[in-house]
This record gives sequence, C-alpha cells and structure tokens, in this order.
Amino acid sequence: MTTALSTSQGVNNGVNVAALLGAREALSQMPEAAAFKWRASCEWILGTHSRSTIGGFFGLGSEQSHTKTFTVEADHPEVFASEDKAPTPVELVLAGLAGCLTAGVAAVAQNRGIQLHSVKATLEADMDLQGILGIDDEVRNGFSAVRVHFDIRADASKDEIAALVAQSQKRSAVFDIITNPTAVHVTVG
Repeated sequence: MTTALSTSQGVNNGVNVAALLGAREALSQMPEAAAFKWRASCEWILGTHSRSTIGGFFGLGSEQSHTKTFTVEADHPEVFASEDKAPTPVELVLAGLAGCLTAGVAAVAQNRGIQLHSVKATLEADMDLQGILGIDDEVRNGFSAVRVHFDIRADASKDEIAALVAQSQKRSAVFDIITNPTAVHVTVG
C-alpha cells in the first residue's frame, strides 16, 4: 500500500489521505460507483466451529478482489459446551467495530495534521444469554450495550483527540451497522 506523507504538516500515520480525498471527489462525480457489495461465505466445520472466507467484493462498477483471500474462524467457549477454537461471532463484531473506529481515527488524524503515537480501543458488550437460549423471549438476543474506550497518544490536545474519535464514529460503517436497523434477508437453497 502506498502511503502519502502529509508534507505540509510533517505527519505520517500511514494513511494516504490524498488518495482518499481523490476517491471522495471522484465518487461525488459518479455516485453510482460508490455502490459496493461486501461478501463473505461461511462453512461449518464441527460443533459450533465455522470458517468464513472473504475474497471478492463489488465496487467502482465492477468485481474487485482483495490482494489475498482471508479466513476468519468462529466458535464458542467451553462454558457453552463448545471447543473454544476461535472467538465467538459476537466478539468478531466487537473486533469489527474496533477496527473500523481505529482506522477512522488514523485517517482523520492524518487529514487534520495530527501525529499519532498510539491508539488502543478497548471494547466491552453486555449480553443476557436468556434470549438466545430461549429462556425468556422478552430478552434481546444481541447486545444490550456496547462500551468503547480509546487510549490515544498524539501530538494534540484532549479536545482535538476527542474530535478525532467523534468524527471517526460519525463516519464509521460498522458503528452505523450496529446502531441502526439493517434489513437482513435469510434464504435457504
């Protein structure tokens, strides 16, 4: 990946802001190219263990592919009478949120000329298992709350760092997916 040093501010957080801003400008001129379709496939291994594969997606008006195919495994812990061979799917959701918000912090900091030294996000989510276990139909199956805490060291004031996080949250796709209803259609073939 090519990264651009923000020469006017002497900041390099490893984010090619010039390319991002160029893409933003191009997509504002051709909004149909901004319609992406993300894909993953998943195969059951045994018990609650599964492996998802991620390789191709649609964007910029045509099929695209990652530089390699990625795999992500999921399982459940032994306390759920499982093998604990991988993180749970809900932990992967938290990791997705952390990754999206953290990437946003880096991009916004680069664009604003703020040099980052370290960024650490710690996430915790509350879930009452009575829902997914069918004990109480009034209990939600998913998270009842998610808490995200950032520890950021940067050449910036506390207010500037808070503004980085706020802008990242505002533009985060995963934050939006978690906090807003999304139509999900499940079929069997």
